[in-house]
Amino acid sequence: MMFLFFKTALRSLTKRKGYAALNIFGLTLGMTCCLLIFKYVAYERSFDRFQKNASQVYRIQLDDYQNGQLAVKNAANYAALSPALKQDFPEIEESTRFFKTHMLLSNEERNIRFNENKIYYAEPSFLSLFDLRLLEGDPKTALEGPDKIVITEEMARKYFGQEEAMGKIISWRSLGRIAPLVVTGVCKNYPANSHLNFSALVSYKSFSEINGTLAQKDDPVETSWYWTDFYTYIRLRPGADAKKLEAALPAFAEKHVNRLPDNLANHDHSVFQMVPMPDIHLYSHYSEEAEPSGDGRSVAFLFLIGFIILGIAWINYINMATARSMERAREVGVRKLLGAVRRNLIGQFMMESFLINLMALLIALFISFLLMKPFNLITGRQLGTLFEMPLSYEMAFAVLFFAGSFISGIYPAFILSGYHPVTVLKGAFKNSGKGLWLRKGLIIGQFAVSILLISGTIIIYKQVQFMRNQNLGVDIKRTVVLNGAISIPDSIYQAVYLPFKNEILQVPGVHHITASSQVMGQEILWSTNWKALHEKKHGMVNIFQMAIDYDFIPGFDLKLKAGRNFSKEFTTDNKSAILNESAIRALGFHRPEDALHETIISANDDTLQVAGVVADFHQEGLQKEITPLVMFMKPRNRNAFSIKLDPDQASATVASIKKIWDRYFPSDPFHYFFLDDFFSHQYDEDKRFGDVFGIFSLLAVVIACLGLLTLSAYNVLQRTKEIGIRKVLGASTRHLVLILSKDFLILVMIAFILAIPVSLWVMGHWLQSFAYRIQISWLIYVFAGVISFLIAIITLSFQAIKAALANPVTSLRSE
Repeated sequence: MMFLFFKTALRSLTKRKGYAALNIFGLTLGMTCCLLIFKYVAYERSFDRFQKNASQVYRIQLDDYQNGQLAVKNAANYAALSPALKQDFPEIEESTRFFKTHMLLSNEERNIRFNENKIYYAEPSFLSLFDLRLLEGDPKTALEGPDKIVITEEMARKYFGQEEAMGKIISWRSLGRIAPLVVTGVCKNYPANSHLNFSALVSYKSFSEINGTLAQKDDPVETSWYWTDFYTYIRLRPGADAKKLEAALPAFAEKHVNRLPDNLANHDHSVFQMVPMPDIHLYSHYSEEAEPSGDGRSVAFLFLIGFIILGIAWINYINMATARSMERAREVGVRKLLGAVRRNLIGQFMMESFLINLMALLIALFISFLLMKPFNLITGRQLGTLFEMPLSYEMAFAVLFFAGSFISGIYPAFILSGYHPVTVLKGAFKNSGKGLWLRKGLIIGQFAVSILLISGTIIIYKQVQFMRNQNLGVDIKRTVVLNGAISIPDSIYQAVYLPFKNEILQVPGVHHITASSQVMGQEILWSTNWKALHEKKHGMVNIFQMAIDYDFIPGFDLKLKAGRNFSKEFTTDNKSAILNESAIRALGFHRPEDALHETIISANDDTLQVAGVVADFHQEGLQKEITPLVMFMKPRNRNAFSIKLDPDQASATVASIKKIWDRYFPSDPFHYFFLDDFFSHQYDEDKRFGDVFGIFSLLAVVIACLGLLTLSAYNVLQRTKEIGIRKVLGASTRHLVLILSKDFLILVMIAFILAIPVSLWVMGHWLQSFAYRIQISWLIYVFAGVISFLIAIITLSFQAIKAALANPVTSLRSE
């Protein structure tokens, strides 16, 4: 029987090639979109799940409250936290801490040098907690003691080529010092789907050695409850209750941190948060994240779109199958007269549905396979091949496919198999209006989703453009930034930098050069607590810090709101500070002028006199609020050299700068980037999401148009004789097109009305993640509505004009 169903269904589809092709096209489009979205979502949700016992590993994050207000949400934590947790809570099986840094490393024998930005000072427990297996070396001793380094395979090839790396020396250069690091381990390259990304691990004791505090009783690298740049992770014992441990953390914080004299005096209060490691990539958006985070809400929304697109495709199949009901009615009547029972007819129509869905699936798998590389480029992810999707997602798609195929096939099967043969074969059959409201409701739903996606795409695009084009309060255009020279000692730095600077200024096309500890687009991690000396109402507040030289403020065209810039004419400027407007408000001053000449004091007892106040500017992207900032004079600062140049001759200018660099800083690699491009990279993730969202929105609209096309065909089929009569009575083509289209345009209008409040809620919620955002304008919905109506009109016109131009004699011949 099944073979007979298959044979009959195949013959039916072959006979109606256009119908089959249109159905397969719509379903293929929906399944391809769904497969690609499943692959993307599976990758985003796979972060860190490759780890053994990942669900038992937690990062301890820090919420720092000052004067009762949340001041900082930090992914890193106190240096002393990890050992204290391990000591106080027996349910913690393992804990570790590590510190992110950058180093100038070299292989002196091969004369190879690189600035490495993804290095961690890590304890030996790092290897076991993160289940990091070494290809070479002993994990028990590889990070034990100072002057040891574990490197990845990629780093081993970079520094040693095909030579054996184990036991070799990698030299670390800083401020004129050269320190040897012995390679004690080589590990596989860490997976890309991790919230951590490192090229090397340097033994934790090396940090104390470099800090000059190794073996000291109060080594801050080991015991500080004030230094908050250390990532802290714990792994719970099997069966341990994470909620119970988290409930005990407030008392732990009171015991170790909040009762410290300085914290009591300054009204500082720490709250520790436990975040499961698999949740960090999508759901942790704290400061000092080790790597840029994803967005769990965006991923969930995209996942929902995948289901919606495939649902729209199956709705189209239902509408298209019922649109053919009059054509298939005679076939059903003849089959019933020849003895076919209803279950046989249902089986046949279900087989047709399954065949169409199966062919669409096979084509979709092939197309998705071909599209993976371009899709990787669009998403900015290395998603791998389609068939590397986790089994849970493959099973979910399989269940979705069979369920959708069954549901989309069963409704037309019951409708088509239910016709009465006598009524049909007498020629008295007319299509019933039964189910019409359902089909119209589905069309409304399709277009409501389409309008939602169109307006969402416009809002995402406008938000990204707003961030890219917003006035930052600082001029970053025409600026090339050189990674600073860190190899030479402080004692001779000024003697080298000043002639270097003067020679750079002589290069044609160079207008300005300045040195600073950070540039715009870089997260400032350097902060401490400050207060105004004579301000009694406010306690200490956390303020971020930047070291600059005399040329920084004019070089970046920062606007002074009060006071002056640093100047060589003032010999006391090494004890002066320039604040931004956010900092003076945080310190309790009402106007910029009120802060001038006031003394501010830090938690380290550093005192500075306020020389000037600059207007707030965006140090980072507009996703984040402008933070309080204190800038102070540090002539020896050399992390970044920013050079303003003429863009018309940028290549030649950079080449000339490199020649000068190589003469003055031969031990430092020459590396540069253009600041405006670097700053814009902060919006890449939002742009990629907008691109992906826009592409799938367009495809959803295309599929929805197929649905509108099929329902209009169904409508024309029902009203064939009406159209013939109207034409005989003199109705014009334009009038007929209007009659046939108006009902559907009303459906689109209803969809538009329903979509607006949903879009306002969804996209308003999405915009809340940006500190600076657009206001959703009614013009966006006018534009989305106009696009939807144009699409609907163009789609409907095809069937309407075809019906209006048909010969009325053909449709009335049977009357």
